[in-house]
Amino acid sequence: MKTFINTILGILIGMLLAGAVWISARQPKGDAVPLRPPPEPAPVSVHITGSVVSPGVYDLPQGSRVVDAINAAGGFLPIADQEQVNLAAILEDGSKINIEKRAAYSSGGSGSGRININTATLDELDTLPGIGPSTAQAIIDHRRQFGNFQRTDELTDVSGIGPSTYDRIKDLITVD
Repeated sequence: MKTFINTILGILIGMLLAGAVWISARQPKGDAVPLRPPPEPAPVSVHITGSVVSPGVYDLPQGSRVVDAINAAGGFLPIADQEQVNLAAILEDGSKINIEKRAAYSSGGSGSGRININTATLDELDTLPGIGPSTAQAIIDHRRQFGNFQRTDELTDVSGIGPSTYDRIKDLITVD
């Protein structure tokens, strides 16, 4: 009889412990608390100038590098001195990046660092963005046929050079 009572008592204690475990392990009642995603880091704003296709102010993700800013600005112009640029440098908010011209363009005959469309060779004209060898030859042919350009915007009279091409190169050329 003592064994029977001990068995019943053991079963009751076991059920009591199992109930306590079940109550403490079950899902809590109520709605789950929605968690917000971690905040996105604020973008960095950089001002890129000089020998890039589209100079300006660009907002880039935190941790971006100089190469990302140059790509956002459309890439280097052919006259850019790429050797002087650390493409791996991490950008800081509010910084300014100036892409210098190669020495050959910075100390040109006109002193302005611009290509003189009245005296430039085919190879020099070919370095301008949007001007390939055939368009460079068209500039030379136009100059031979009609004489020197009086203003840089007369370049749009050359076949193959429209307003958008002129806008890309107007700051890179001169008639002086």
